[in-house]
Formats: sequence, structure tokens, C-alpha cells
Amino acid sequence: MLSKNELRYTLALQRVPNIGDATAKKLIHKVGSAEGIFNEKKSNLLKINGVGSFKLKELSKKIQLDEADEEIRFIEENKLEWLYFQDNLYPERLKHCIDGPILYFQKGNIDLQKNKIISVVGTRKITSYGKVFCEKLIEELTPLNPVIVSGFAYGVDITAHKTAIKNGLQTVACLAHGMNLIYPKMHKKYMDNVMDNGGFISEFWSSDAFDKSNFLKRNRIIAGISQATIVIESAFKGGSLVTADIANSYNRDVFALPGRATDLQSQGCNNLIKSQQANVITSAADLIYMLGWELEEKNRKLLQTQLFIELSEEEKVVFNYLKVITKDDLDNIALNCSMPTYKLASILLDMELKEIIRPLPGKLFELI
Repeated sequence: MLSKNELRYTLALQRVPNIGDATAKKLIHKVGSAEGIFNEKKSNLLKINGVGSFKLKELSKKIQLDEADEEIRFIEENKLEWLYFQDNLYPERLKHCIDGPILYFQKGNIDLQKNKIISVVGTRKITSYGKVFCEKLIEELTPLNPVIVSGFAYGVDITAHKTAIKNGLQTVACLAHGMNLIYPKMHKKYMDNVMDNGGFISEFWSSDAFDKSNFLKRNRIIAGISQATIVIESAFKGGSLVTADIANSYNRDVFALPGRATDLQSQGCNNLIKSQQANVITSAADLIYMLGWELEEKNRKLLQTQLFIELSEEEKVVFNYLKVITKDDLDNIALNCSMPTYKLASILLDMELKEIIRPLPGKLFELI
């Protein structure tokens, strides 16, 4: 963890206009520390590839350090933790994002060292369709104990946080403002529960203006911190689509909930799927299969029980048969399950779309 002195200089570096996170990391790697940057001759800094005089012209030790001292007072008074991009506790996936923050703050009981971290984003105008799916998805994922990340906004965000808490999962709210604010104010009532079951993170200072552009900047952390981003409802344009685009640029998996072509809040998701920028997600099974997640034996049985509830009676018969036989051909399944072949073909197709079974050469089928 950074010493208080190095925290001071790192905060000061964050405050220099025209020096973004990518440039700041480059400077730190070359010079060795944020303090070293402020004490290095500008002529030497200009020799670093990609660092021009324009970026360094406002590098002023006094102005930026004074601002840093003021922010440190806020950090100490509010008992905030800070995560530096070279720290061991800095999220591993975020380390691989070139524009990830050099420093961010957190408060609560957060553990981002887990492998299974997903971001759930979407419209603020969530419909009953989106709400039911979001709640069901997170409930189905509970046996895998993932961390649920979102943005604490109206609609999909707060639904994801509340459902995670209800199911005993860690949830992390990534804010687009300093820790001195809460937005929307209406969500203040959820703060304690989020703190007890995860917490809040933000790269913004207490003195930063509350600006619309902050939300778009914040989205790169939501995308970068997670293994996958799930978009649950979005109009044709929306912040969650920006998050999906960033996640794609980081080579992360993106999933989108499909909806009817006539539904305004499904247009963004449908377009992501149509343009192959997102995988279709219709259940937790889709996510588990695509990400290659594995369950401990005790949780595998629990998830199978949840999945079993979703099957029709005829699908349960086929499921139970293949569970014993492992794999078989169409005719034998029809015979042993007492179903006509034409009807079984339709049932197998439905089960394949649910990713419960998969077809094999020779008209064979087996459970996934």
C-alpha cells in the first residue's frame, strides 16, 4: 500500500490537467514514483515517448500538492481506503486496462480478489420483464457466489444491488462522483446494506464537480473490473451500451437480454446481439457455460435443482433419462421416454436452446 507521502504525490499527479491515467502510468514506470515525477527535470520527462510539452506545461508541484493535502484530510476524516494500480489488492483485471485509474477509493467490506465478478447494467427505466429477469438471474447465480458490480443508479443498477444483498452476495457500487455525495439521494436508504455486503468505489475526489461526463468515465471501471458485463434492457442509446462497448474493447465477455423488436427498452440489447457485440443471455446457464464457470459439488446439486424447476414435465423425463444413460440417439430416447419421435425432436431443440443438452454426430444427444 502507498505511504502517505506517496499518496500525496499520486493524488497531485491525478490533478495535473492533460495527464490521463495511461500517461501517468507511463511516467511512473519510467521515473519510478509519482514523487519522482514532480522532482524530475522537465527536460528529462520530455524524452519519454508519448509525453510532450503540452502534457507537462501545467505540472506544478505547489498547486497540485496543495489540492492533494486537502483531499487527504477528507480521506482520513471519512476513513477511506485507497487502491494504487501497483498494489497487490488492486483488482487484477483492472490492472490490464491501459486507462484504468492509477488510484481509486473504496469504503465498506470489499473483496475483489475473487475470479467470479460480473457487472450488471442497463436502463434506468426498467420494465417488469427486465426486473424479473435480473432478479432471477442473480438468484440462479447465487451458488457460484459471484461479486455483483453496478452503478447504484435507478432501474437495473439498484435492482442488481438489492437482489445481490437479498441472496447474500457481495455487491459493489461504482460511483460517478466523490464519496461525499450520494446519487440519487433516494438511494441513501440502501447505503448501509451495500456497505455491509460489499461497498462503494470511486476515482473521483470530494472536490470534483458533479458532471454528466463522470458517468461515462466511471463506466470503464465497471467494465474493466469484471469478467463479463450483462446488459439488461437498454434503449437504442444509453450509458450501458457505452459500458458494453468498453468491455468489448477490453476483450471481456458481453451478454444482452433479448426483447421484442417493438419494445423501446430492448432496442439497445437487440442491436448488440444483432451486431454480434454481445452474446444472448436467457438464463444463468448461458453465462455459466460461456464463461466456463465450475461449481463445487455441493453447489452443483443446488443449481441443478433450480434448473430442474424450470423444465417442463416432459423435459424432466428426458433430463432424468440422459442423466443415467449419459448419451443416446433420438430413436432410443423416444422409445425409453415413451414419446413420439416428432414430439421429442421439438423437446430436444428446446433443451438445446436452454443449453441443457448438446447434439453429437450420429443423432446422439448428451447433457452439458
